[in-house]
Amino acid sequence: MTLSLTPVEIMAGLGVLLALGFVWRAGARRAKAAAEAARTGARLMSLAGRVLFTAALIVAVQWLVLTHEPGVWLTLGVLGVPALFASHTLTRALTITTHDVPRRRGGERR
Repeated sequence: MTLSLTPVEIMAGLGVLLALGFVWRAGARRAKAAAEAARTGARLMSLAGRVLFTAALIVAVQWLVLTHEPGVWLTLGVLGVPALFASHTLTRALTITTHDVPRRRGGERR
């Protein structure tokens, strides 16, 4: 038994294979984008959890020290050190440290 296909049938078959390839590729891209979004969300939740844990730890230490009638220097240390770290972090986050100059093609500056 021989298989005989007309040129129209061959072109239709190739068209179907090409369409299936495009559908498969689009699905793979969509799945990759969804996986990346899930990883980003997990990283954000992980960061939020670490921030909340650290804040709770700082508050617990401050509460413990302040409830036991400490001296002036211990009070300043317990309240001042976390404030210094927080101010350093906020200052770095809110300070613009670079000035990007637009470049032309080929990497040369205007």
